Amino acid sequence: MARFEDLCRSLWDTSSEHAAQPALTGQAIVDAQRLLDVTLPSSLLDLLRHRNGGVVADSRDAFPTVQPTSWSADHVPFDFVMGIGHREDTLSMLDTPHLVEEWGLPTAVVLVSASAPCWIGLDYRACGRHGEPSVTWFDAELRTELTLARDFRSFLEGLTAAEDFASVDADQTSD
Repeated sequence: MARFEDLCRSLWDTSSEHAAQPALTGQAIVDAQRLLDVTLPSSLLDLLRHRNGGVVADSRDAFPTVQPTSWSADHVPFDFVMGIGHREDTLSMLDTPHLVEEWGLPTAVVLVSASAPCWIGLDYRACGRHGEPSVTWFDAELRTELTLARDFRSFLEGLTAAEDFASVDADQTSD
């Protein structure tokens, strides 16, 4: 468990307050789960207790993929985490119902990160609203999706640096 705890602390780029919400409270969790009509994963809530959203450190800003997406042949970006709150001019998981409708995404999804028209979300379609959701990449423009991880903890543990992919691509083109 220490490894996951360390990851929760080291995930954040603490030099930026962009996308961060006020400190997470128990009441905010209750209200969010009621609004979203889901049980949020404990691993996500553990992460948000360290910092309630914000920019992700460069060492953890990408997730590898097994098939190409509209973003890249081998990864998707994970630049920031939406927290739970109502800070002005900052996306929040609480914006999910509006964003899902606006972008035509599946309704049984809670969005956790965005690079519109692409989104990373907790996908409750297979597990039900109170199960353990998978993490899925959605491209709203192309109407494609790709399951990234079986659960949020596995997703966090699989994050790596986007720059690692750029150097691999550069090495392959120079051969």
